[in-house]
Amino acid sequence: MNTKVKEPVSKIMTTNVITLDVNNDLSDACRLFLNHKIRHLPIVKNHKMVGILSYNDVLRISFGEAYDDKSAIDNTIYKLISIKQLMVEDPIRVCPDDSIRKVIKVLINNKFHAVPVVENRKLVGMVSTTDLLKYLMA
Repeated sequence: MNTKVKEPVSKIMTTNVITLDVNNDLSDACRLFLNHKIRHLPIVKNHKMVGILSYNDVLRISFGEAYDDKSAIDNTIYKLISIKQLMVEDPIRVCPDDSIRKVIKVLINNKFHAVPVVENRKLVGMVSTTDLLKYLMA
């Protein structure tokens, strides 16, 4: 077995995680997705992670692709639906000491592309399939 997968996920996780408050709106989320070229946003309330929102979640409610004025339609939809309604509440999490192998299993078994890393109920990082591939290819 590859010894790399025995390492703790803290070795490869992204620690500078961009988050969004549950009271923000979906247009804020879209701006973060596009400006930071990310696909997953941990959602926080009073500095505690309460959910996760993926770019794909937002795309599922967007009708703009079918119309010429995409932004006007999307902005209307984003005002009608809250982050709380769209996010996955209490998402599956991993710990910084969990092995990379365990994280890979979590991603595969749940068909996820990223998972939050939490220690003592505090978000300390995110690990994505891209993080894993970069590490395994090094």
